[in-house]
Amino acid sequence: MAEKLKIISLGGLDEIGKNLTVYEYGNDIVVVDCGMGFPDDDMYGIDVVIPDVSYLIKNQNKIRGIFITHGHEDHIGALPYVLRSVNAPIYATRMSAGLIRLKLEEHHLLDKTRIITCEAGDVVAAGRFSVEFIHVNHSIADAVAFAIKCPVGTCVHTGDFKIDTTPIQGGMIDLARLGQLGNEGVLALLCDSTNVERPGYTRSERSVGASFDGLFRGCTQRIIVTTFASNVDRLQQIIDVAARYGRRVAVTGRSMENAMKVSMELGYMNVPDGVLMDLNHIKSLPKDKVCIITTGSQGEAMSALSRMAFSTHRQVDIMPGDRIIISASTIPGNEHAMGNVVNELYRKGAEVLNERELALHVSGHACQEELKIIHALVKPKFFIPVHGEQRMLQLHARLAREMGMDSDRILISEIGRVIELTANSARLNGAVTAGQVFVDGYGVGDVGSVVLRDRRHLAQDGMIVVVMSMSGEDGSLVSGPDLITRGFVYVKESEGLMDELRQVALEAIDSVETRYATDWSAIKGEVKADLSAYLYKKTKRSPMILPVIMEV
Repeated sequence: MAEKLKIISLGGLDEIGKNLTVYEYGNDIVVVDCGMGFPDDDMYGIDVVIPDVSYLIKNQNKIRGIFITHGHEDHIGALPYVLRSVNAPIYATRMSAGLIRLKLEEHHLLDKTRIITCEAGDVVAAGRFSVEFIHVNHSIADAVAFAIKCPVGTCVHTGDFKIDTTPIQGGMIDLARLGQLGNEGVLALLCDSTNVERPGYTRSERSVGASFDGLFRGCTQRIIVTTFASNVDRLQQIIDVAARYGRRVAVTGRSMENAMKVSMELGYMNVPDGVLMDLNHIKSLPKDKVCIITTGSQGEAMSALSRMAFSTHRQVDIMPGDRIIISASTIPGNEHAMGNVVNELYRKGAEVLNERELALHVSGHACQEELKIIHALVKPKFFIPVHGEQRMLQLHARLAREMGMDSDRILISEIGRVIELTANSARLNGAVTAGQVFVDGYGVGDVGSVVLRDRRHLAQDGMIVVVMSMSGEDGSLVSGPDLITRGFVYVKESEGLMDELRQVALEAIDSVETRYATDWSAIKGEVKADLSAYLYKKTKRSPMILPVIMEV
C-alpha cells in the first residue's frame, strides 16, 4: 500500500503564535517553524508558552531538518527549549539564521546545533522530501514560503506573508514561482490566515516612510520612535528620515540592539556614517538633533519605552514636548499595558502619535484580495488554513469556497490532529500528543495545569495556613491552632473573624474520633472542610486552606 503524507500542526491553530507544523512521509519528517506564544493574563508567573513536542521526541530519528520561514518569535522562539530534547539541523535564510544564532548563544546551545543558511530559490533534500525556499514579503527581512515535495505531491506552506509591490528591499514576493508550481500541480496549500478578516490589500511598507517624513520635517523637539525590533525595513526608514533632517540616532532596548546588530552585519541595513550615536551622549546635543529608537511598542513592563514612561530608564527621561511615535499596532491582549504607558507619557507632557491617527504602521500579513491571488495562482487540490484563531480559519475556508473550492476539499484542523493525504484524498485521521508547555524561569514543563490552577486560586482568593502542634502519642493539641493569612484579609482588621476560625478549627479537631487521633491526614481533612464551609457561608470566599500539623 502506498505511503500517505501526514501533516500535523503542533501549534498555530486556534491561536496566534507557537507555530510548528510536522510533515511526515514514511520514515522522514520535516518540521516547519518552531515558535513560542505569550502567556494569557491568567497564566501567573509563566514567561513563555511553547508547543508540546512529545511526538517529535518520540520520532527523533525520523527528523531530517527544521525549516524556518522567518525570524519572528512566534516562528523561532521555542527553538532553544525544543533543541534541548530534539537534535536536528536548522535550515533558514540569512536574517533568520542570524537571529537564531543570537538566541542559541544565550542558551549555550550554539555549539551543539547545526544551522544551514539558505537563500530563496534553494532546494534542500531531506530524506524523501525536498524543500524549496520561495521569497515572500513580510515585516521582517528574508521571509520565505516553502514548496515541500514528496512522492504523494507538492504542498505550498506560505508562512507569514503579504504582497508588497514596492518593498524597501529584497524585491516583490515571487508570484511567478507560485504560479509555476500551481501549473505543475499543488496537492495542498497551507496558508496564513491572520488578516483574513480585512478586505482589500495590505498597504506597502514604503507608505510608512512618507508618514515619518511629515513628522520629522520642521519638528524642533526630541523624537522617540518605538516599533517592532525585527522590522528591519521600518528601522531603515526611520534612520533614513532622521539622517535627512540632520538628527543623530541612538538605540535602546536589548531586542532592538540585537536586531540592528544582526541586520547591519548581514547587510540588511545601510546606516550612513556618523548617524548612530551612543545613548549616553544624547544629552550633549540639542533636542532637534536627536532621534531615539526604542523597544516597547506593546507596553511590555521591562521594555525601554515603559521604563522611560515610569522614570526608571537610566539614560532617558521623558521631557515635556517630546514627540513619541508609536509605529506599531497593539497586539490583542496588550491594550491595557500599552494604555498605561501612553497615559504616563501624556502625564509627563509628551506628544504621543500612534497608528490610529496616522499611517504609522502597516501589517505584514495578507488581506482578503492578496489571499485570493495566492489561491488563484497555486490552484491547490486541497486547502488547509493555518496561523489563526478559529474565526480566522473558518473565514479563510469561506474565502476558498467563494473562489469555487468544494467544501470537502477544505480541512480545518486542530492542534495534534493528523491530516492524511494521498494524491486524490485528504482526511483527518487520529491525533498525537499536543498542547502547551509552560516555561517559568529555567523550568520547562515543570509547571502544569495543576500548579496553574493553584496559582489562579491563590491570586483570586488568597490563602490561610492553619498551624497546629499535636502530640504524637495521643493526638492531643499541644499548641495552636495559629492562623496565617496571605491575600485573604488583613488580620488586624479582622481579629473577630480570626477568633471564629480558630474556634471552628478547634471544634474540627475535637470532632475527629479518638481512634483517628493520630491520623494526621484525617485531622487535616476535617479542619480544611469545616473552615472552607464556614468561610464560604460567612464571606462568600473560598481561599486556599493549608493545614500544617507539627508532631511533638
